[in-house]
Amino acid sequence: MKLRITLDERTFEVEVEVAHEDHASLPPSYPVGTARLSGSAASPSAPSAQSGPKATVADESKACRSPVSGVVVKVIAAAGDAIKAGDSLLVLEAMKMETNITAPQSGVIASIKVAQGARVQTGDVLVEFV
Repeated sequence: MKLRITLDERTFEVEVEVAHEDHASLPPSYPVGTARLSGSAASPSAPSAQSGPKATVADESKACRSPVSGVVVKVIAAAGDAIKAGDSLLVLEAMKMETNITAPQSGVIASIKVAQGARVQTGDVLVEFV
């Protein structure tokens, strides 16, 4: 399989080989740089016993969950903000790369469930909408 990678406006073509295709064990795919609504893809694993962002929410269709595990490096939005689909909510760092988490829908933010510096896991609730 060929991949095209662009770094500092220079494009490189890289050939990679898949050693073993076991799609059953892979997490659901997601568009890079966007969050997903919790009801829009396969449900994340059951919440752990610890209290934290993975707690259930009253209306899953109004929850934005983390697409990756990482650290919150910047919170852009705030509770009460009116946002449009695609607006930036926060930035996560995962494996030395920053991922811009954007609003999956238009609406008003009811609450931000994480703070700068917080560690999050895939499926943790980041933002709830009204």
